[in-house]
Amino acid sequence: MSSNIDVHLGKRLRRRRRLLGLTQQQLAGTVGVRFQQIQKYECGANRISAARLWQLSEALEVPVGYFYDGLSDARQETTGEAAEGGEMFARKETLDLIRAYYLLGERPRRRLLDLAKSLNGGPEHADA
Repeated sequence: MSSNIDVHLGKRLRRRRRLLGLTQQQLAGTVGVRFQQIQKYECGANRISAARLWQLSEALEVPVGYFYDGLSDARQETTGEAAEGGEMFARKETLDLIRAYYLLGERPRRRLLDLAKSLNGGPEHADA
């Protein structure tokens, strides 16, 4: 049975892997496990050892603390509202948009950001 911590670590692992555009197979090969093990880590079914967490952090180019970011917030939640906001970044379309955004040069990125802000409503969003 998985704990909330295992599930949280798994979600962070999946989010980062997807953000980097890696498959479970690619990540598994990098850290020396089978892709099924990555699946189990991501859903919280298997606990990630300290040594494996270190390997994953190296492979995903993040500090080990990345996996624990937001854990205290997740444990203190009493409604699903905050969790829903965090899940937004786990969606494939969000990750695709972020990747595409950072492939643009600085000027087109700024113009796209200004456009998105203008579409979001009134002038109060345009300067945010």
